[in-house]
Parts: sequence; structure tokens; C-alpha cells
Amino acid sequence: MNYKQKTWILAGISILLVMAFLFTDIDFGGNWEYILSRRINKILAIVLTGASIAFSTVVFQTITQNRILTPNIMVLDSLYVLINTLIIFLFGSMTLLTMDQNVQFLMIVVIMVLFSLLLYKFLFKGNNNSIYFLLLVGFIFGTFFDSFSSFMQVLIDPNEFLIVQDRMFASFNNINTDVLSIATVLIIAVSVYFARLMKYLDVLSLGKDTAVNLGVNFDYVVKRLLIVVSILISISTALVGPITFLGLLVANLSYVFMKTYRHQYLILGAVFISIIALVGGQLIVERIFHFSTTLSVIINFVGGIYFIYLLLKENKKW
Repeated sequence: MNYKQKTWILAGISILLVMAFLFTDIDFGGNWEYILSRRINKILAIVLTGASIAFSTVVFQTITQNRILTPNIMVLDSLYVLINTLIIFLFGSMTLLTMDQNVQFLMIVVIMVLFSLLLYKFLFKGNNNSIYFLLLVGFIFGTFFDSFSSFMQVLIDPNEFLIVQDRMFASFNNINTDVLSIATVLIIAVSVYFARLMKYLDVLSLGKDTAVNLGVNFDYVVKRLLIVVSILISISTALVGPITFLGLLVANLSYVFMKTYRHQYLILGAVFISIIALVGGQLIVERIFHFSTTLSVIINFVGGIYFIYLLLKENKKW
């Protein structure tokens, strides 16, 4: 079975799960139009989030030449929690709740993108792009943001802390339609911009020296790919909340399953695996656990175990 057939299989499974999610337990004799519209919005959020995270992770790992790194090393998850905590700490929860959802979404996305671009510029300057340096800087910023967020969370009112706590976990149950529309437009625009850079990924996977020898303007291409990665991760995080290990999980499963160097199919494979994981996970949360847990908890638990496995696997090679 070649990678093209595998792509069609993953696409078929994704479609079947989406159909199962949309039409399971619908009473067509009742108010099914309202229920279906709610589920369509939820599915669209899942697809946008899964596709953005999967795509960004594959591209980021190609740039960094490492399969255990994800864009989350840029601590955007921690920054997202910090932004929400800071708003509540300074202005109160009513400001966050009454603020226009579109303005709030765009504000968070812009702050996260600007931060990640500044960090990228610093990290990839000169010869400072070693894996250990990346991990160290990411750990330092992540610890700082988490500690600062925790400090403010201790001081705020317990009722307001519940609002912050709700933002700390990804949720597909209360998606704002207006924000979803903006996110869709932004992701489509970024995808169109990325289309002309797609052809460089296969060459970049060979390493910087080889790519330069083959005529690729390495710095130019990498900087623009990092902009794309930053925007997509920021959009997905601001849309539903942080899902730390999803990208690591689906990207590495795509490498194992697709068994090809062609990023066209690696990215498609990762996107479909991500949709399968999120839609299947949401079905489990709603139909088996009856909303007693969240999808992000399941994804992070499985992804965390897989991350430990990858570390042990790489350690044996060394």
C-alpha cells in the first residue's frame, strides 16, 4: 500500500467519524436543525484546530530537523493562559466576558504572533539554533509565564479564577460563531500564502547545507515558514484553548504510517490523523464519559506517554 492509498484511507475514516458525530442520536422528528447547526460549528472548529496544529508541527519539525520538537516549545500555550489571567487580574472578569469576542480573539492572536516572531528572531540568529538552546529558552519562558500566571491566580477572586481555569483547557463545546468565521478566513489566507512555499519543504528536510547548495534561499524561506507556523498555532490556541501534545502525536504517527519523505502527503496524513483523534476523542467524551472530562485531558495524557516513548527511543540511539 503506497502513501496515496493511505491518504485516501485516512480521509475516509475522517469523513465517517465526522458523519457519525453529526448524525448520531439526532431525532429528526424534533428540533434537529438547531442540534445539527451546533454540531457543524463544533466540527468546523475541530477541523480547523486539528489541521492548523498538525500542519504547523510537521513544518516546524522539518525546519528544526527534530521530531520531538513542536511549536509549543515557543510556550504559546502558557502565554495564552497568561494573557487571559492578566486581563482578569487587571480589569476583572466582566471585562473579559463583555469584551467583543472578535476583538478579544484578534488581540490574543496578534500578541501571540508578535511574541513568537520576536522569539524566533532571537533563537534562530547566528548559530544559536541548537536543540538544547531551544529547549532551554522555551523552558525558561514557560516557567516564567506559568509562575506569573499562578501568582495572579492566587490573588484574584475565587469566582474569577473559575473563568481563568476554564480558559486553561481546550473546549469545543462553546464555540463563538463569529470568532469561528474570522479564524476560517485567517487560516484560508495563510494557506494561500503558504502554497508558494510548499515546494521547499522536501529540500529543507535534507538539512540547511544541502538546501543552500540546491539553490534555496534558506533564511528567507525559513523566516516565512515560521511566520505561517506562528499564525496557525496562535489561531488554534486562541480559538479553542491549549492542546499541548496533539501536534507531537499526530506528526510522528504520520511519519510512521505514511513512510514517505514527500511533505505533501506527510502534512495531509497528519491533518487527517489529527481530525480522527479529535473527532473520535470528542465522541468518547460526549457519548462514553458524558462530559465528565475534557478532550484536551485525553489528548495530553496519550501524547505525554508517546512523548516519553520518543525520548526513550532517541536515548537508545545516542
